Amino acid sequence: MTVDVRLRRGRSALGLSFFAQGVAFALLVTRIPAIQDRYGISDGLLPAFLAAVPVLAGVASVATEHLVKRVAPSTVLRWAQPLVLLGLLGVGAGSRMWHVAVALGVFGLAVGALDASMNMLGVSLQREYGRSIMLGFHASYSLGGILGASAAWAGAHWHLDLFLSYLPAVAVLVPLVLLGSRSYVDAPFEEVREKGLGAGGGKLLLPLCLVMACAYIGDSTVANWSAKYLQDVLGSSEQLATVPYNVYMVTTLIGRAVGDLGVRRFGAAAVVRGGTVVAAGGFAVVAAAPGPWVGMLGFTMLGLGLCVIVPQTFAAAGRLFPGNSDTAIARLNIFNYVGFLVGSPLVGGIGDAWSYRGAMLVPMVLVLITLFYARSFGPGEARYGVGHERRAGDRAVDVGRGGNGV
Repeated sequence: MTVDVRLRRGRSALGLSFFAQGVAFALLVTRIPAIQDRYGISDGLLPAFLAAVPVLAGVASVATEHLVKRVAPSTVLRWAQPLVLLGLLGVGAGSRMWHVAVALGVFGLAVGALDASMNMLGVSLQREYGRSIMLGFHASYSLGGILGASAAWAGAHWHLDLFLSYLPAVAVLVPLVLLGSRSYVDAPFEEVREKGLGAGGGKLLLPLCLVMACAYIGDSTVANWSAKYLQDVLGSSEQLATVPYNVYMVTTLIGRAVGDLGVRRFGAAAVVRGGTVVAAGGFAVVAAAPGPWVGMLGFTMLGLGLCVIVPQTFAAAGRLFPGNSDTAIARLNIFNYVGFLVGSPLVGGIGDAWSYRGAMLVPMVLVLITLFYARSFGPGEARYGVGHERRAGDRAVDVGRGGNGV
């Protein structure tokens, strides 16, 4: 097998992994009301159940940082992804509250290991390619999220039992990801032998951690508050209020599908700056919107702006610590869950105490922080892998052209 074929297969397999994770997460979060009804979880207890997932995921991300010093990230991902899917199925299979607590615990721990190892492989594979491909992986996640949310809608529409709603996706995806896991591509072992991030490494990583947390605060604001905002503040119908998040996911998919081309042409820092400005503008439009259709425009802008930040933050960590990108990514991944935990209660608390229009300005300001740290994504003129492509010549170009567009 040639190196080019190995990389193409690795890219396809990892794209499938991102896609499967998007499906699983969407199936979980979009059926929360049904989960609450099935197990009799009170409104007061529900936030504790929901918070447990990102907390456990953060713990697992820390554990993965140490685990990959002994085993390859591909091994972690190979075992974590089926556990995520089986944990999801367990959420739909139980009948008592402790059943769902155990299932969500398994799901949370496996998700932390999955997210960390998946992005480790993405960064190392991007290094092998010598050009930006990370946004394409996250586009696969967005596509999976759209399909997962659609499947969840169908399950709710036809009043399917949770187990029956989850079973088809799990039955199809578990064998596919196990088969695909045979093609994962790890970084050469000699590239990851350094221990720790070195002197000053934590200080170099801190700006990216802040950017990651702020991006996920913005993302969780859309996920948790877009429907309520459109209906309660902008006076939309109940049906129209369900549209903004779908629009957000679609524009996220579009932005990520074409984002790698922007990185290759203009550099990561320029793309991140552009995305930040568009996202901040989106929050401003939402906050000032006189009616639901203008609000929809704002949420559309948010999808196009926020979608580029997270993948490029992972990629930037890989560039800053080429000898130990796994450790950097595992630590950075924790702030994914920090942002998720902080975002919803922050906006909700400000909305209740002041106004929801004013609350939308808070994630706007936080997202703008990214502009101050754009240099962490590389020099303004840098394109990922330009030097590598010059050294590798036609091989790198051929690999790119031979890819499957994941």
